Amino acid sequence: MAIYEVYSHPALLRYKTSICTKATLFLLIVLGLTYIPPLLVTYKSQGFWIKLSTYEEQPVVKFQYQILMIATTSINGDYVAWSTFQNLNNLLGDSLRIPSVSVMEEDKNQDGKYDQMTFKLQLPLQSTEQVYSVNLILGFSYSLFRMSTFVMQSMAYIQHSSPLPGSLLYVNGDLKLQQRQPLSHRGLDTRYNVSVINGSSPFASAYDLTNIIGNYQERNVSTVLSWPSPLWMTGRAANSPFVISAVIRYPVEIITYQPGFWEMIKFAWIQYVSVLLIFLWVFERIKIFVFQNQVLPTVAVPVVKQHQS
Repeated sequence: MAIYEVYSHPALLRYKTSICTKATLFLLIVLGLTYIPPLLVTYKSQGFWIKLSTYEEQPVVKFQYQILMIATTSINGDYVAWSTFQNLNNLLGDSLRIPSVSVMEEDKNQDGKYDQMTFKLQLPLQSTEQVYSVNLILGFSYSLFRMSTFVMQSMAYIQHSSPLPGSLLYVNGDLKLQQRQPLSHRGLDTRYNVSVINGSSPFASAYDLTNIIGNYQERNVSTVLSWPSPLWMTGRAANSPFVISAVIRYPVEIITYQPGFWEMIKFAWIQYVSVLLIFLWVFERIKIFVFQNQVLPTVAVPVVKQHQS
């Protein structure tokens, strides 16, 4: 009569031993070699903790109507200047020249945040005056809200000089964020929420470009106006104003920040488990070989399932 298999199922064996045996010591060593080396491997591979991370955000940028303009009007160093700070204007004396200024900020994608600013300054000149160089500082408020709330007062600095007298300086660029250190992942950061120019000071040193730019560059977070190259046009007609025209965009920025504890743990856990699975598979095969072949003496007890009638 032919014999055939009608049913099969795995048999479960429990290997038992007392506490102070070689089998217990072996099991403790296997547990240590299973869980500790993956931690060391992932840590030494420079991919365990995420120290820095990035995200994209459209900043909230607003022009603060803070302006400081200096224009050289002769090769001998004569200049005219103007600002929105009355204390500085009082110090300029005969060099004060009040221009006509127009500003328009636009929200092109209708997301509630300005995307660009169009700026135009018309500087009146005498018939004997020409413009050979321009220094212009524009003050902005700059805010980020997606992770930490970061608020600062920043600036755009425009400078150009030429051996030929000009009639127009045209600039088209982006107000870019510069970071020397990452931002926090949460909280309120207002350490740079102070005016770039101390307009309340009655001293001329507060309005010196060297001091203003030097103090601004010491910041760990700032903005810089990035443009390919300015357009300097010559041939100004008599009694016509010198014009500074600028289009400044506020682009989406890639922000660098320090991840929080739970974000670091989330990525560390993925790194650890991916290596741990390999060690679990290897040492499970080792344990099966050792106990099934009684390399270390243990008592094998079959587990019998109880069926209810």
